[in-house]
Amino acid sequence: MQKISTMRTSGKNIFEGRLTIGLDLGDRSSAYCVLNEAGEIVLEHKLATTPEAMKQVFGSLPRCRIAMETGTHSPWVSRLLTALGHEVIVGHAQKVRLITKSRRKDDRLDARTLARLARIDPELLSPVKHRSAQAQLHLTEIRGRAVLVSARTALVNAARGLVKSYGERLRKCGTQQFSRETMNGSSAGLREPCIHCCERSNR
Repeated sequence: MQKISTMRTSGKNIFEGRLTIGLDLGDRSSAYCVLNEAGEIVLEHKLATTPEAMKQVFGSLPRCRIAMETGTHSPWVSRLLTALGHEVIVGHAQKVRLITKSRRKDDRLDARTLARLARIDPELLSPVKHRSAQAQLHLTEIRGRAVLVSARTALVNAARGLVKSYGERLRKCGTQQFSRETMNGSSAGLREPCIHCCERSNR
């Protein structure tokens, strides 16, 4: 990984003036494209999608405009780059037509497109504002609970379906009250798989 701060051409710093950067975020690595004030590409590279790599590459730069699309990593990356002093634009991934409608899916080209759109007119990216870290934590907790409830309901329904396929029924109760006692009266051969579902639903 090449540190931006060390990039020079003929003894002249090629990162003078207003810089615009397009950052195409990937799960493990991300591509970025740096445009100078004249709109010329001065650097294209990749970096690991980790806080350490982001700080190493972008931490030493003067204030830049950095554009990315919404995605799994965009909340924390946008917060980190903002904290480093950069102007961060998070484009709506489904509304950036030059990327979503492109038949040539390439991280390097997407980074170029993001940089060029951000340099010309940020509104072309249909920018969005991410929640704060605290608000995201609250939402994550709510979503985590919803997943657990959904999984528990699916397990209970699976147990009821297994029993019905043998002409039997489990007594009625809510998913929170579903327990080993619910299987009382069921055939011996059905108890083990149903108990397995029961134990998993109550974890």
